Amino acid sequence: MTGTSEALFDFIAEALAKFVATEGEGFHPALGRQRELGFTFSFPVRQLSISSGRQDVVGELTKSMEKIGLDMRVAALEHLAGGRYHNQDVTAAVILGTGTNAAYVERAHAIPKWHGLLPKSGEMVINMEWGNFWSSHLPLTEYDQALDAESLNPGEQKIISGMYLGDIVRRVLCRMAEEAAFFGDTVPPKLSIPFILRTPDMSAMHHDTSPDLRVVGRKYKDILEISNTSLKMRKVIVELCDIVATHGARLSAAGIFGILKKLERETARDGEKLKSVMALDGGLYDHYTKFSTCMESTFKELLGGEVAENIVIEHSNDGSGIGAALLAASHSQYLGVEES
Repeated sequence: MTGTSEALFDFIAEALAKFVATEGEGFHPALGRQRELGFTFSFPVRQLSISSGRQDVVGELTKSMEKIGLDMRVAALEHLAGGRYHNQDVTAAVILGTGTNAAYVERAHAIPKWHGLLPKSGEMVINMEWGNFWSSHLPLTEYDQALDAESLNPGEQKIISGMYLGDIVRRVLCRMAEEAAFFGDTVPPKLSIPFILRTPDMSAMHHDTSPDLRVVGRKYKDILEISNTSLKMRKVIVELCDIVATHGARLSAAGIFGILKKLERETARDGEKLKSVMALDGGLYDHYTKFSTCMESTFKELLGGEVAENIVIEHSNDGSGIGAALLAASHSQYLGVEES
């Protein structure tokens, strides 16, 4: 899916206008006051303040709202902030959805880029933007590399992002069809279409427990127009889904473990039990059970039994949205102003 930034922000502004139109009278702002918005934007920006980022996505959204006469101010631009509101033991928040990102609570004195007075709490939330992490040390397959090279965003993390896992499965199947005649003498035409096999379809096949793997058969008939899959072929497809999901899940766990290692909480200390809560959210984590189960078991494997007892993985439903709302409220231009 491609389009211009103007079209994207125009769409968001129109959706906001529709939402505002459904508000009850009790939610209307006082006369002369603007509505205030917390904006969670799941793409990398260089954030210059609580309400701006470069390229200035806030400015673009503001222009789109002004075009349709929507009087609303973006009070906060946010990525991941909601988990700690509910639980003060939250050390890090991770989103595993269409894309992926993480944020963690760092000791302010440990941040080399920090200039000026330290915050009173002594802590600072670090937005990692780990969706942009790329390294020669990552265990990438030729399918991962080909997908990255052909994508609109080369270098962004794809092996643990829900947008891409299904297409990795498709690419492997395409190679199997070309070199091993997996589907017969000809390569099914639809198998060559990028992203025709989505991660929700992959998940449905991976979780198929029917004796004849009928979900796998139905997906291939409906999506790829392949109707002659034997039970043996279906089992291979399920195994392939498991390999791709396990690859991504174990790397996700390694990333979360890396946060604890940075905070020096990955090992047990004599007489000290530091509880750390990792808040997770996102469609991939919520709905792809085998992915999330593998990720959690790998995480415990990396930690070891003694430390794992003090590390909790907690579901933070819509943590980004809640965090955006909280930040907008705490940075309102009307704080301390009496309602007339």
